[in-house]
Amino acid sequence: MRFRHRAAAGFATLLLPFAGLVGLASPAQAASTATATYAKTQDWGTGFEGKWTVKNTGTTSLSSWTVEWDFPSGTSVTSAWDADVTSAGTHWTAKNKSWNGTLAPGASVSFGFNGAGSGSPANCKLNGGSCDGGSTPGDAAPSAPGTPTASGITNTSVKLAWSAATDDKGVKNYDVLRDGAKVATVTTTSYTDTGLTAGTDYSYTVQARDTADQTGPASGAVAVRTTGGTTEPPPTGSKVKLGYFTEWGIYGRNYNVKNLVTSGSAAKITHINYAFGNVTNGQCAIGDSYADYDKAFTADQSVSGVADTWDQPLRGNFNQLRQLKAKYPNIKVLWSFGGWTWSGGFAQAAANPAAFAQSCYNLVEDPRWADVFDGIDIDWEYPNACGLSCDTSGAAAYKNLMQALRAKFGTGNLVTAATTADGTSGGKIDAADYAGAAQYVNWYNVMTYDFFGAFDADGPTAPHSPLTTYNGIPQAGFTTADAIAKFKSKGVAASKLLIGIGFYGRGWTGVTQAAPGGTATGPAPGTYEQGIEDYKVLKTSCPATGTIAGTAYAYCGNNWWSYDTPATIAGKMSWAKNQGLGGAFFWEFSGDTAGGELVSAINSGLS
Repeated sequence: MRFRHRAAAGFATLLLPFAGLVGLASPAQAASTATATYAKTQDWGTGFEGKWTVKNTGTTSLSSWTVEWDFPSGTSVTSAWDADVTSAGTHWTAKNKSWNGTLAPGASVSFGFNGAGSGSPANCKLNGGSCDGGSTPGDAAPSAPGTPTASGITNTSVKLAWSAATDDKGVKNYDVLRDGAKVATVTTTSYTDTGLTAGTDYSYTVQARDTADQTGPASGAVAVRTTGGTTEPPPTGSKVKLGYFTEWGIYGRNYNVKNLVTSGSAAKITHINYAFGNVTNGQCAIGDSYADYDKAFTADQSVSGVADTWDQPLRGNFNQLRQLKAKYPNIKVLWSFGGWTWSGGFAQAAANPAAFAQSCYNLVEDPRWADVFDGIDIDWEYPNACGLSCDTSGAAAYKNLMQALRAKFGTGNLVTAATTADGTSGGKIDAADYAGAAQYVNWYNVMTYDFFGAFDADGPTAPHSPLTTYNGIPQAGFTTADAIAKFKSKGVAASKLLIGIGFYGRGWTGVTQAAPGGTATGPAPGTYEQGIEDYKVLKTSCPATGTIAGTAYAYCGNNWWSYDTPATIAGKMSWAKNQGLGGAFFWEFSGDTAGGELVSAINSGLS
């Protein structure tokens, strides 16, 4: 319990990935009367726990302390406690908290951290001096410059700018490094790199050199992808068959990754979107740490049939997904960020796309679970439009965000996005530059469901996922066909569009007519939420009594529901193939029957 408490104490730091934080040590008193010693207290293979101890060996009190060290590339701090830890490249700085900075003569204080990688600290400094209690003679090296920002990106060039480094004797110039190799030395805090290749990923850092020719630590890295070129298309030879797995499904729904195996669904899909990671403070962040990587699954709950142990490096859904991929190597897993509840964070993310992309990359590619994920999915509801909250980032913000993500994740990872299906004139598709962003994504998950529902409590009753329009539809343009046509008209390739299927129904109560278009008094009762029910329940509790616009509906008692069945899914898959779409996706696995009949219908329909 002690270890878990400490890990939780550092969790607030983990939510703000360290590579996105650039901190410089402020000048402090000489370290000739204090020492700092390091110990590795735990090691679990892919990570470790480290501890620094600062001791006042002098005769007067210390009022503050700052410990600095370098880690080799590939080793990093992932969370910390009892100190504020920041990084600039591979250089790490720990400053005392407000309550533990003062050290009386002979007193000591410790702070700890969880780390990734296997390296050990080097070049330790305590309050600017040697950590062994001696003083550091001569000139100090300059600090790290600020992380560069990129602008004016073209097919062959990029302009970089950064904040100045500091040095006690003055900074002479800066080395600009592209992918770790020096490409220029400049005396200003900006540089334009030319002669680049179109559609190519680059990484830039900057180092300062002082008047004594000492080189300081590298800045944080900025990822740049030049314009032009092409992104990887959806898989060829077969259609994308993607399902959402919700992190919270393991609670009340008792739906585990193992259910994908027992239902037969794992053998019939190509991709999984794991939902959701949070978007907060302009960064990607963990959504539910317990579900994601801490919950211990019993043998009967586990894909492998082996129970988790208290000391294994990774538990939770992430480890179960790892086991699933070992069993089904063809499945690719993407981490989806945002969703209806957490989309409000994208406005701040859009203000600094490069920093957002860096934070997402750091989290998705965390060494503890990097092998689990094959890319990132962005579920922004909705750019430059209203969802749970209203966004005013501007029409270009979406393109800029997706461009930054592609630049950081490169062509070796998938970058996808869930999008609105509002096909009305001047609607949500028109509000953002989805066409411009399309060049950076592998595909769009077009959310062709939730068009109508008991959020309009008095009706009229209507299918929540109509394929086509029909006489009496409550809102023209709210259909799958209209949404897909709108994206195509903007130049988005059909092969980058996936049709969406809901594994649930939406319903009203107080309805007096079986046909669509009736009035209602409110939402029908649902297991988890009024007006919504899983297909696996509706199949028997309120069987389909008709079909409209390619979607089934059901009238039972005074309740009216609409939902997709294996038969209507077959029709929608046939339509999607005729349209040349890249495949289909669905929300979400737990709504299906124990035998996975809806997944089977998608698989058969796209084969």
